[in-house]
Amino acid sequence: MTEDVFRPRARLPRGLGDLRDGEFRARSAMLERLADTCASWGFVALDTPLLEYADALGKFLPDEERPNAGVFALTDDDEQWLALRYDLTAPLARHVATHYDELPKPFRRYQYGAVFRNEKPDAGRFRQFWQFDADVVGAPAPFADAELFALAAACLDALGLQGAYALRLSNRKLLDGLLESLGIAPTSGSAATRRLAILRAIDKLDRLGLNAVAELLGAGRKDASGDFTPGAQLPPDAVERVLAFVRSGAQGDNEAILGRLQDLLRDSAIGCQGVEELHAVEALMGNFGVGEECVRMDPSIVRGLEYYTGPIFEIELGGKDARLARFGSIGGGGRYDDLVARFKGVVVPATGFSIGISRLQAGLQVINEKVSSSSERLQLVILMPSSADRSAAASMARMLRQAGVCAEVYLGSGGMRAQMRYADRRNAKIAVIQGEQERARGEVTLRNLVLGKRLSADMKDASAWKEGGAAQIRIPERDLLQRIREMLLAIGDSSP
Repeated sequence: MTEDVFRPRARLPRGLGDLRDGEFRARSAMLERLADTCASWGFVALDTPLLEYADALGKFLPDEERPNAGVFALTDDDEQWLALRYDLTAPLARHVATHYDELPKPFRRYQYGAVFRNEKPDAGRFRQFWQFDADVVGAPAPFADAELFALAAACLDALGLQGAYALRLSNRKLLDGLLESLGIAPTSGSAATRRLAILRAIDKLDRLGLNAVAELLGAGRKDASGDFTPGAQLPPDAVERVLAFVRSGAQGDNEAILGRLQDLLRDSAIGCQGVEELHAVEALMGNFGVGEECVRMDPSIVRGLEYYTGPIFEIELGGKDARLARFGSIGGGGRYDDLVARFKGVVVPATGFSIGISRLQAGLQVINEKVSSSSERLQLVILMPSSADRSAAASMARMLRQAGVCAEVYLGSGGMRAQMRYADRRNAKIAVIQGEQERARGEVTLRNLVLGKRLSADMKDASAWKEGGAAQIRIPERDLLQRIREMLLAIGDSSP
């Protein structure tokens, strides 16, 4: 098996399956635009092998004893199961656990490539297909979740889909709270069968409708072909409680939906925590420039049944262009804090999203959206003396990105020494620092990290460092963009 590979920016694949030249060029340009968008937010590219040991895929396999029942698998000479990767997230978790001490934390990566499912092909479903993923590992909720969800929106905007999609948000803790209110412990092994039956029933709402979900929550359902699916065997009052939960997202604005959920889950601590996290994520997404019209609270979102642990979302095409509505969900993601722990033995917070490339490309073809490419690289990191400064830092990063500057916000919890070390490991050219007192004065500090390294190599004591003040300046915030451009030009980077 090949090793994982870091790249400063993604290289376009040599082959993308059975594509005609025009389709290949269109998909290549789309992938490059997605990669450029993630790179401009400070994410690095990562390649992982197509083959993984099957136990690295773990609980995501339909049958661990017969892994080839759900993925394409084979045994090696030592009779160990190898499998073609099922997604791009499990290999990421294995990579982080393997290289944990070497990686900057939080670790921000994007990747695209082929994944494989040993399933029956159908319309829009293939045994081999392409995904595009972006993840942050090592940053807790809710700020990192808000940034990832906002990055997903930025990727779609970069492809010309403004106003033609919606981000449907929920939280797995809401479902845990719902189960708790039904007397079903979210983590009880003895209740696993009933728990999964309930979640699967809710997950079928979009496809089958409310009446079919009610049948699946109760005794069961016979479909048009005569096949019978056993239900979760909930009593009528519990069925009505679940239906009230999924109906809570049908009408009203996001504030009204969250209010109804708060009332329904008021007796569940985990459910109320899920509502509070959604309030925080929605507010923070506004700092990243995501409009309210793009965000919709939807408690019927389930996604990976035993995968996610916090805020989750789905990307749904539609909006201003009715032709896109038939494509439905083209991707999504959320928080999965337990995944790296399978390899590392300690809980490592993580959040991310995945986009289905084939379906997204089909949507772009419908609206005849042409995608060209451009390249970016990390130029600066915005550092925060206090976590209370994050909202202002997000707004600052948004302004700089709109002006063509590649910027990221530090998401960790370390002090300024750790933050500067992080900026150094990310090879950033400039550190932007603004604490509460500086913001009150309308000022910001710029540190030229390239010049700072050069000066520090020549200096013998602290007094000499103080005299080398050209490496760090304090400026009025209104002059931020102009002074950053001047500093980058002096460094030798004229891209903005």
